[in-house]
Parts: sequence; structure tokens; C-alpha cells
Amino acid sequence: MLVDARPEWPHLGIAVEHGAPPLTPEVLTADHAEIILKTGGRLFIDRRDEVARYAVPRHLSDDELVHPFLAPAAAVMAHWLGRPSFHAGAFVADGGAWAVAGDREAGKSSTVAWLAGQGHPIVTDDILVTEGGAAYAGPRSVDLRGDTADRLGIGSELGVVGTRERWRVALPQLGAATLPLRGWIFLEWTSEPQLRRLSPSECLTRLISHIGMRRSTADPAALLELAMLPAWDFGRRRDWALMDETGERLLSLASS
Repeated sequence: MLVDARPEWPHLGIAVEHGAPPLTPEVLTADHAEIILKTGGRLFIDRRDEVARYAVPRHLSDDELVHPFLAPAAAVMAHWLGRPSFHAGAFVADGGAWAVAGDREAGKSSTVAWLAGQGHPIVTDDILVTEGGAAYAGPRSVDLRGDTADRLGIGSELGVVGTRERWRVALPQLGAATLPLRGWIFLEWTSEPQLRRLSPSECLTRLISHIGMRRSTADPAALLELAMLPAWDFGRRRDWALMDETGERLLSLASS
């Protein structure tokens, strides 16, 4: 489920222990992080020792560790390395990555899964890490809710992973671990189809709202550079019968 790592990439060891860690506030310093997991338990990351230690109430499979439990560790490491990260998916169009973001229940994963089902390469489903105008590939899967998997006719049932039942769509490997980031598409539900080009200041506001980790701050210059990329508000009706039409509109936008 992971992309091939380059030898020069930073290392991060993963350890898991079972138990109830103390209920202390979250911490983020220059070399240490303690993150409260939404699924219960805590994540401790030591930058000097290059280890992420999960203290959780139950056993975790390797697949669970890679997705979704690896996401907060990736966000912390990205923060330390000066790489802005966002709660966003991304797909490949026009030789680069187009990010897809939205508020909770905006249909991000269902859109990414539809693209995958149509044979379009997916960069990431959950956390998008960027660096110098490039986007890093995430784990090779998209996780869906049961009704979405049923509607799209894809995905394998995993049972309860994290805080909910999941159906997993396996993704093929990408040809490259990083791709140039081409732009941003912010999803929302609207009564009628809408498409509006965002100004850099509007895009910046949205990027800040989708920062990948609580308590982190991104380099303002890096955020401004990302906000200068083409960005769109993409409104569509909440109707499964229009999924194909909506997906084709999105692809056309990214390829224009």
C-alpha cells in the first residue's frame, strides 16, 4: 500500500503498544509531538529517534496502520520538514496532480473513488503533502462508506477501521512518487451546478481551513505560492444519477 521510498527520504520507524495512555494535552514542539487519535489512544513522535509510537486500546493490522493511522504521523513529519500538508485528495490530469478538497461530507473520497473506477490515476485520498510545488503520492487505497461503495460498485469490506466501517478500493502504483501540483478544486453541494474561479486570497483562506494537522502552522511564503495556482469552487447537485456527468465536468476542468 505504500509507494517506493527513495533512499534519501527521511526514515520513520513505527511502533504499536496496547494500553490506555495518560489523558494529557496535545503537544507539538520542534522535535516532539503527542497527538490525540480520534479513534482512541495517542500518537507519540520523536524526531530525534525517528520513531512514531502508537498507544492504542486494541491490535492494529498493517493495513490499518498504513491507512488511516499513518496520516497524523505523516502530517507531523511534513510539518517538521517544512512541507505544507492538507486534508485533500488528488488525481492526475495534464501530467500533474489536481487537489480535491472540501468540508466534511462534501464527497471528496467518493469523487476520488469514481475517478479511480474510471481508470484515472489517483495521487492520494486523505492527506496531501506538498513541497516546492510538488505533490507526494499517498497510500494506494481509497476508503469509502458502505452506501458509497454500493453505489459505485467498488471496494472490499474491511469492517470497522478507525471509527467507522470501511470499504477499501485498492489503487495501482503511480509511475512517480511526486508530481507537479497543477491546481485546487474545492467541492461543495449546491442546488444547481456552479463553477467559480477563486482569487489567490480566496484560495489561501480555503487552504488554511484544510491544513493537515491541528496546532501546526505552515510557512506563509509556501502557502502563498500554493494559493497562486489555479483554484476553483466546484458546486454540484447531491444526486448519484449525476455522478458520471459531474466527474466528466471535473476532468474537463482539470484538463483545460
